[in-house]
Amino acid sequence: MEGRFVRRTRRVAYENPWITVWHDEVDRPDGSPGIYGVVHFANLAAGVLAIDDTDRVILVSQHRYTLDEDSWEIPEGGVPLDEAPLVGAQRELREETGLTAATWHELTWVDLSNSVTDERAVLFLATDLEHGDADPDPTEVLDLRWVPFDEAVAMTRDGRITDAMSVTAIQRVALDRALAALDTTLDTGRTV
Repeated sequence: MEGRFVRRTRRVAYENPWITVWHDEVDRPDGSPGIYGVVHFANLAAGVLAIDDTDRVILVSQHRYTLDEDSWEIPEGGVPLDEAPLVGAQRELREETGLTAATWHELTWVDLSNSVTDERAVLFLATDLEHGDADPDPTEVLDLRWVPFDEAVAMTRDGRITDAMSVTAIQRVALDRALAALDTTLDTGRTV
């Protein structure tokens, strides 16, 4: 097919329980031969933007080995492909923060780095929160922090939050709120 990569062969270059790295021999869009490396994920990624009744967001900080730095993020984790995404997101929120939510809203789906991986994520908004005990994975050392929603937005703008799922979820809710405010303003007949 013109304008596309065409796979000729595929072999596993590396594999563990979470990822498989494929080495593909391909024909490039211009017809020349080449190679392509693809990181395949065993799980769906899920993230939860949990907002309490005072408009605060729960953030989780943990050390990210790949960057060798701590990262402030929304609660997130992997969901096995045979599990419903919402069920996995609810589990991740509870495990990492001890929170459960009565109200859930799917925000969006995102491809996290589609030039080299097939990893997809689903993002949720969780409200009407109840507190409980966290039970993080033994490999996770987490710090929790509540911040006002506007501060979380500022953190995505000034680089304190750089995690793609977190930035997307926070900015999506900020955009939805801005559009709702605009709609309200337009409905009342005032000029903007």
